[in-house]
Amino acid sequence: MTARGTVLALNRWPVKSMGGEPVATFALDRDGVAGDRAHVLYDVHRGAPRQLTARQVPRLLAWDATYPNWDGTVGQTAPATLTAPDGTRHAWDAPELPARLAEDLGRPVTLCVDARGRPDLRESILVTTRASHEALEQELGRTLDRRRWRTNVHVELDARAFAEEHWEGRTLRIGEATLELLHPCARCVIPARDPDTQEKAADLLRHLTRAHGGLFGINARAHGPARIRVGDPATIF
Repeated sequence: MTARGTVLALNRWPVKSMGGEPVATFALDRDGVAGDRAHVLYDVHRGAPRQLTARQVPRLLAWDATYPNWDGTVGQTAPATLTAPDGTRHAWDAPELPARLAEDLGRPVTLCVDARGRPDLRESILVTTRASHEALEQELGRTLDRRRWRTNVHVELDARAFAEEHWEGRTLRIGEATLELLHPCARCVIPARDPDTQEKAADLLRHLTRAHGGLFGINARAHGPARIRVGDPATIF
């Protein structure tokens, strides 16, 4: 069955596991959203480099990252600007940033850039729906900050809540972009962390596991380069 609707919000996450930015438009290709998770922190675990995420260090969520002067060209990236929990701003290439991060996160870190991005599933973006988000809020009996999902594209469609659990293999067209819907997103512990306080809501994951098989949202892959915008028509077919 075809479902139609509109793009309600777009989000880009310049640094993996840090807070990101809402945007009015972004470019994407098969690698994903231009600039999304293009900046990554590493620490050392058991003698080997380890990509650092909020699974290991929830404090990462207290930092925000933006691209203040970049339009998001596919195949390129620009240095992100980070805002620390105390409100100070730091350019990604600022000499003081590694020490500032190490002090706040409690461990030395190495800063890396990958223009292709480092989502948990390579060559993908994450799509969520308003119906599913609101239905989950009703099931839990409280509001949920959408930043928990680290969504790229949030849409409103004339489809029932959690319909995306059955959309694997279908196609999503948004404006000029065509995307293959891959599979529903199996959620890790990160959505259980409050984006502002980092407090853990264990009941959120328990409920998702019990009621929805631990799934929320759906992964998608663009067929080729395109640009999408808030307000673009969206169609599932």
